[in-house]
Amino acid sequence: MTAPLVTVVVPTRDAGRTLRACLESVRAQDHPAVELVVVDNASTAGTFEVATELADLAVRGGPERSAQRNRGVELARGEWVLWVDADMVLEPDVVSAAVSTAERTGAVAVAVPETSFGPGFWTACRALERSCYVDDPTLHNPRLIRRDYLRSVGGFDPAMAGPEDADLRLRLRADAAPTAYCRETWIRHDEGRLTLRGVAAKRAYYGRSLPAFAAAHPGAVRRQGAGTVRALARHRARLARHPVRTAGLLGLRALEAAAYGVGAWQGRRSRRPR
Repeated sequence: MTAPLVTVVVPTRDAGRTLRACLESVRAQDHPAVELVVVDNASTAGTFEVATELADLAVRGGPERSAQRNRGVELARGEWVLWVDADMVLEPDVVSAAVSTAERTGAVAVAVPETSFGPGFWTACRALERSCYVDDPTLHNPRLIRRDYLRSVGGFDPAMAGPEDADLRLRLRADAAPTAYCRETWIRHDEGRLTLRGVAAKRAYYGRSLPAFAAAHPGAVRRQGAGTVRALARHRARLARHPVRTAGLLGLRALEAAAYGVGAWQGRRSRRPR
């Protein structure tokens, strides 16, 4: 049986620190039919040059990650599309395991668990938090999806930057699309050395899309937050073994909640009629 072609789409923006490791991990996949498409948003300092070197196709596009992904899907030749960010590193069997899960379950979309790594205290706190979510499929968004199906539901919402993955997951659920969770492999997220300033800025930026997300999915923000709290409570024994990191984790969550609130306020102001 011929292996289906899978197109891996990677949106980039000034990702020089992490891009080579990301693309090389895609090139090292054990699945025999992988196409790599990079859509770059006006990067400088060598990002597009690395993409041109390692990708089957590297193009320019924007203005945000959702639009970049949609452009990659338009260009994809694969039966399946898998998308990752430029700071992610794939285990060698991510594509093959995700496709196997889809074929075994009949799913049109498959989520893959993620872990975090990188230097520094705040990154260690993030890694501890993420480790508590791995066993809960409801907290993971799809990574692999049938290309034709993704295009039939309109792709990623270009009005969202941050919650677009959760938005897609909820639209799939509303459409009663069969989805699955691949437990056999990992995607590793290179967080770098997290700083409180950087975390707050990123969450405030993502928060600008929360009003649009909340309007499209009433109650979803609350349910997602409650799900993460339940996951942390379920792993309280693990957290108790790392009291200092757990304290840092809780501090990060409080900071992120405040930053999301600021971003959402900015997003609501920008949506008001002038």
